[in-house]
This record gives sequence, structure tokens and C-alpha cells, in this order.
Amino acid sequence: MVTSDPASGGDLIGRHAELELLLRDAVDRPAGEAGVRVVVGSPGIGKSTLLRALADHARAAGNLVLDIVGIEAESKLPYAGLLQLLSPVLAHAHALPATQRRALLTAFELEDGPAPQPFLVALACLGLLVEASVRQPVTVVADDAHWLDAPTQEALAFAARRVEHERVAIVAAVRAGAEGAVAGGGLPTVPLHGLDGEAAAEVLARTAPDLDAAARSWVLREAEGNPLALVELPVAWRLHRGAEGDELGFVPLTSRLERAFAARTDELPRSTCDVLLAAAVDDEDGTAEILAAASVLAGRPVGVEALDAAVEAGLITYDERKVAFRHPLVRSGVVHAELPGRRQAAHAALASALGAQPYRRAWHRAQSVIGADDDVADELERSHLTALRRGSVVSAIWALERSARLTTDSAARGRRLLLAAEHAFELGRADVVDRLVAAADREALCELDRTRIQWLREIFNDGVPGDPVRVVELCRSAERAAAAGDVDLALHLLLAAGLRCWWADTGPTARAEVVAAAGRLGAAAGPDVLEDPRHLAARAVAEPVLAAGPVLGRLGQVVLENVTDPDALRLHGMAAHAVGDPVRAADFLGRSERGLRAQGRLGLLSHVLAMEAFNLLELGDWDGAAICLEEGRRVAAETGQPIWTDGTLTLSAILHAMRGEHDDAMAQAARAELSVGTRRLTNLLACVQLARGLSLLSAGQYADAYRALRRMFDPADPAFALTERFHAVGPFAEAAARSGRQSDAAAVLRALEAETAEGRAPILVPHLAYARAVLAPDDEAEPLYLQALALDLVRWPWARARIEVAYGAWLRRRRRGIECRAPLRAARTTFDLIGATSWAAQARAELRASGEHDNHPSLVTLDVLSAQELQIARLAAQGLSNREIGERLFLSPRTVGSHLYRIFPKLDITSRAQLARRLAPV
Repeated sequence: MVTSDPASGGDLIGRHAELELLLRDAVDRPAGEAGVRVVVGSPGIGKSTLLRALADHARAAGNLVLDIVGIEAESKLPYAGLLQLLSPVLAHAHALPATQRRALLTAFELEDGPAPQPFLVALACLGLLVEASVRQPVTVVADDAHWLDAPTQEALAFAARRVEHERVAIVAAVRAGAEGAVAGGGLPTVPLHGLDGEAAAEVLARTAPDLDAAARSWVLREAEGNPLALVELPVAWRLHRGAEGDELGFVPLTSRLERAFAARTDELPRSTCDVLLAAAVDDEDGTAEILAAASVLAGRPVGVEALDAAVEAGLITYDERKVAFRHPLVRSGVVHAELPGRRQAAHAALASALGAQPYRRAWHRAQSVIGADDDVADELERSHLTALRRGSVVSAIWALERSARLTTDSAARGRRLLLAAEHAFELGRADVVDRLVAAADREALCELDRTRIQWLREIFNDGVPGDPVRVVELCRSAERAAAAGDVDLALHLLLAAGLRCWWADTGPTARAEVVAAAGRLGAAAGPDVLEDPRHLAARAVAEPVLAAGPVLGRLGQVVLENVTDPDALRLHGMAAHAVGDPVRAADFLGRSERGLRAQGRLGLLSHVLAMEAFNLLELGDWDGAAICLEEGRRVAAETGQPIWTDGTLTLSAILHAMRGEHDDAMAQAARAELSVGTRRLTNLLACVQLARGLSLLSAGQYADAYRALRRMFDPADPAFALTERFHAVGPFAEAAARSGRQSDAAAVLRALEAETAEGRAPILVPHLAYARAVLAPDDEAEPLYLQALALDLVRWPWARARIEVAYGAWLRRRRRGIECRAPLRAARTTFDLIGATSWAAQARAELRASGEHDNHPSLVTLDVLSAQELQIARLAAQGLSNREIGERLFLSPRTVGSHLYRIFPKLDITSRAQLARRLAPV
């Protein structure tokens, strides 16, 4: 149980014993249960005392305790907190994969290297904690985690979501109402409230027994059950003999406590006040550095003896290495008690003491001035590159924004704000981008920066429908940017224009303008632009039907193995997906996925996984699609990309429909439609309608399926999208044939064939071949079935099996019972393997009708595995080690091992060697 600690104001009595036990459970839990807790409470409520008690318990239990305290002044220094936290286990860094180790050490400025991806640093953090836990259990204790720098918070939250199966516990404390990755990351919370009246009176009696009745009444009323207040407000009462009650009664308790601490400095020597202020504004806690800054502030040498008076006043503790405030409110009280001029002077003093640390020097110089100062602004702009090298985009944005405020020239001020906005885009922060762009727009920008504003305003709004005028404006802006020499910006704008046409139909004129602008841009800027994958992707997403021929021709010239940049692979995959080439799209996107994983670029990974899943569905790799969708959903949520979260939900509805899971498919389709319908994203609305049609078809509701799918071919319908309808051609024809609507469907598909004649999408080849056969009169169908089966469908098992089952059924109806069995058996096997249960049932029914008893052994289903378990099983079957699997999936090797331990009995196997046979592909 937590004991009284009057020096810290943390006497929790037995009142908080249950909370302490709950936190101890996080440390003592069995593997497989969450070992993460976030304690939430107001300042002084006892969070720190509770965490200290937990740390003592963990040490007594034999755990390695890694602890850290967030400091507000350090919140802009990237990875300052993580370095402090992981320093005791950095010796294990050699055990990390090379890319993770390099990212971590570069972020800590212990090695030189390219700017590390934040997720690689986070994965390295997880890896170090797990590696250390092999030797002894690890408990991470993070107090005032809301004041840790943002990259540290993100790494800590990332690890916390992935230690369920590790000998690692993570417990953090944050202020109530705080924001950040730890406070707002959806981690399990433990609320900590004030003491009740009886417990508060007991604390006060222990800590201040000399108070009279009036004083006790005032303290109890003002403290509101806050343990720290119960200890500190009596001191304020004694100092001012009741004056504090009138002075502080109408301000929040936190401010009252700050003033109570600040009041203790009134009688301290001037040198002690100087050293306290220097320590309070310092972003680190080194004793020597603080004394050096205090000496500059005082204008004379300040020795260590100046700290003793602050220790006697109960404000700090210190040793030869560091100075520590008793409570964060002491630090903030000292700062707020000083006039602005004194605070700025303290920052200037620190800056002068940090000549060998330019990043920190620039940060403190920026806090030491009011108004414009171009020298400081320039230094701060240069410092943002250091933040980027250390992997902290958040700190780089702050440096650029502060630099802009200190800049005298309006155009330069605007340029710095736009640069900050570009970095905010990398974080997916639409709100920050909008705020920075709005501020830059008020400045006297050059024409090129005005054009840049258009792109920055566009990047989060490429799904606005019905705005062909905006598409044309973006094309004109792209050409102006190219004329001004910024081809990179021009390609960004061109792709933004194309994406507007992709997400929501903007009409043929706007689509044609994007293609025309791409041609003019290529002619003006030269062959390098034509080779840029953004140029190809812009044409493909803008005009996926009329530009399909040239786009497919260009894709055919690209040698997959020669493309090494994951983003270039993504853009090539996007182009292939847009024009309806699932085979090429899956190949490009699969390779991009592996590269993005290696680089830790999770923001783009969610895009790739969603597109990859759609193409795998078409190619019959439904287990692979399920894996992509589950991870894509999780990554999109973690990186704050709602449109891609909606995309994975929509595609999940299609997968459920294909598998014959009617209720799940219809429910997810309804949820997706509700989410995307308000934005009228026709691309996703078409996918919703496809899910409905497939689900109704697999449920045998053919007339309803026909009506649902027919909408996808009506240009006036919100569910119309140029190439999404290609995926519906085969199901649409089947629904028509089974509901007596052959002639109407045939007319629709003849029009589609005419529309796509000049650049036939590869996806249409098997779909149209199937449709012609099932819609033909019975006496004309056989040659069409044979033509369809003669196609090269090695990569299209789902399409081939549907042709086979339809042909087998036709043969049976023609009383050719022996001949029908071979295609029906082949279809049944394929359907079983890919999980198409309702279509497999059709094949079995046709076989029984042909007179064959179905003695085909049923396959052991993989449905018993979750998407993540299936992903791990597949990688293990390919021969990857636990460590290699963990690198790909952003998990620790121990977590991978725990999953495999549960996978084996589910699949009725006992070794990794059996996985390959069990998971044999179609």
C-alpha cells in the first residue's frame, strides 16, 4: 500500500490502495494480458507517488525499471525523453536489425545518417525493451508523459500497443485533459480522484497539526481533496496568515499551488532566485549547465552553494549531476512568478552557455526575444533541419513557425510558414496545414508560393465532387509552376487534379483537361517529366478509360525489378489499379509494401495495403486480401487517415460478400455508405454497391442483386465510377442470367465494350468473356465458354473457377453428365481453396445433380485464424524467422512466437515445416 510522503504531498492513505493494486497487476500480469496503464488525474492528485510506489514494487519483484519524467521545457526537443528512457538499455542496440538500429542512433544523434522514419524509431524502442526483457522483466514508468516530446510519446504509445505478449509493462501518468499520443492514444486508463473529506482531514492532521480550526477549514475547502494542496497550502497560510485565502480563492487550484510555491522564493537570496529561474527554463537538468547560465544571468559567478537555500525551502533537490524540482508545479510556479523580461533573460543566458549545441541554442534564443529578429529567425530555420534529421517533424514545424514570427520580410515569413505546412502534410495533420496556409496567405508571397498554397489546400481535399472548375484551375497552376522552374510542384498539382477526378467524378471535360495538361507539361519540361511516375499516375486516375491504352503501354515498358523507390512503385501500382490491370497492380504494390515497411513509412503503407487488397480480391487471393485489409485498417487509424479507413471498411464488405457472409457484408456496406455518402465519394460508393450486389448474388437473391449492380453502370447514379464498374461485369451478367434480364444486361455490356475498345482493361478480358457466355442463348453458349477457358487465367483462379462452374452447369443442363464433372470438380476445388463457400456449394449442388456423390474431402478451413495470425503463418511458411516476421509486421519476435504457439493447434500441426503444406496456394 502507498504510504504517506508529506515531502511530496502524496499521502494517499488506504483510499488509493486499490489503484496501486491495479497498477501492480499490470506489472505482475501473466503473458497475453495487457500490461499497460495510463494514470489520469489533476496536478498534485498523487500520480507521481503512485508511480514511485509501483516502481519500488517492480524493483522488489526483480524487474528492470526504466523511468522518465516529462518536463515542459523539453517538449520541443525531439527524442530527448526517449534517449533518457532507453539509455540504460542502449547497450542492447547491437541486437536490433540494422535499419532499426541506424534509425534509433541517428535520432539520438549518436550516429550520422538520413532522417529516420518515426515508426522505425518506435519499432527500435519496442525491440530494445523486448531485448532487455529477455534477461529480466522490464517496467517502464513515465511520469508527466504529456510533457514528453511528441516523437517520444509516439514511440512509447507504439510500444505500449504491442507489448501484450512480452515481459514488458508500461505505466504512464498524464494530467486530466492533456493531449498527445499517450493521453489520447486509446490506451487503458486509470482515473485518479481527490481524497474524500475524512481522508483529507487525516492527511492535514498528519502534515499540519498546528493549524487552528479556521486555518484547517480554509485549507480543506481550498484543497478540494488534492493531497499536494493539503501539504502545501498550510505553508502558504503560515506565510501570509490568512491573506492567501482572499488572494487565491477565485483562481484554479493549480494556479494557487504555483503561487504557493513561488511565494517561498520571496525571501531567498538573489543568486538562488537566478539559479532557480535558469533551472526552470532549461530543457535539461545538468547542474553545471544550470550554474553556468545562472552566472550569465546574474552577471557574476554563481556557485553550487546558491542551490542550498532552495533545498532548505523544499523546492529542489540536487547532486553534482542534476537539479530536480520537487514537483512540476514548483518549476511552473518559479517561471510564472517572474516578469517576462526576466524569463527572456534566462533563456538568453542559457543560449550563451550552449555554444556547442546549436539546436538547443537556437531554441533558447527564440524564447529570449519579443518581436522580429532576423538573425534568430535564420538560426531557427537552420535548426529545423536538425529536427528533421532526428526524425521529429513536429519540432521542425514549431521551429519554422516560430522563425516566421521573428522574420521581418513578409515574403520570407510566408515561405517559412508554407515549408512548415508541407511538413505538417507529412504528418497527415489537415488542421495544422490549414492554419499555416491561412497565415501564409496573408503575406506578400511570390507567384510560385501562391501556387504552392493551391497544392497545400488541395492535398486533403481531393475528394470534393462536382467541381470541374477546380480541376482546370489546378492544371493551370501546374503549368505555371513548371514555367517558373518548379517541376516538382507542377507534378504535385497535376496529380492532385487527377485525384479529384478519381475520388469523385468531375465529368469528361475536366478529365480530358488533366490528360491534356499532362501532355503539355511533358512537352515543355522534357523527358524526365514523362518518366516521373506522378505523371503516369495523374493520367491514369483522371482518365482511366480513354487513357488506358497509353498508360498500359507505358506500364508495359517498366521493368518491375528496376524500380527500387517504394513510392514510385506505389504510383505505378496506383496507375495499374486505376486502368484495371490487377496483375500488374498487385506486383507493383506488393513490392512497394515491402519497401515501405523497410523504411517505416506507415502513412503511405495504408494506401498501398488498401489498393493491394482490392486487386488480390480480383485475383482470388482472399486470405492475402484479408491480411492487407486488417493491417491497412489499423495503420490508417494509427496515422489518422479516415478516407483510407473508410476504404478498408468498404473492401472488407466486398470480401465478406465474396465469402458468402451475407449479414456481415450488408452491415459493413451500410456503415461504409453512411461514412462516405456525406462526402459523395463516388469511387467508394461504387465499392459499397459492389459489396451489396455480390452479397445478394451469393445469397441467391438474383433480382435484388441485378438491381444493385445495375446502378454501377448508370452514369447518373452516385454509385457510378469509371473503372470500379469493371469489377461488377461478371456478377452483373450472372445476376441478369438468373433473373431473366439477359437482354438488358447484354445491351449495357455492349455499350461498355464499345466504350473501352481502344484501350481494353485487362480486368475486362475474363469478365466480358464470362458475361458473353452466361448471357448467350443456350444453343450459342458453348463456343463462348470454350473461348473464355482458353484465356491465360493462371493469375485469375477466381475468374477461371466461375467460368468453369457456369460451363459445367450448362453441360449438365444439356444432359452431358459425364463431361460436366471435370469443370465442376475444378471449380469446387478452387472455390474451397480461396474460401468462396457459396460458390463452392453451387459447384457441389451441380455435381450431385449430375449424379456424382461428392466424396471430395473438405479442406481444413483457415477461418479459425485472425487476419494477423494468417499473415504471420504465411510468412513463417515462407521460411522467415520470428525476427524477420517481426520486422515486416512491426511486432517483436516474442509476439510472433506467441502467435505461432496459438496458430499450430488451430491448424492441427506441430511444426513450422508443416505450415507450407497447410497453406499451399491455389
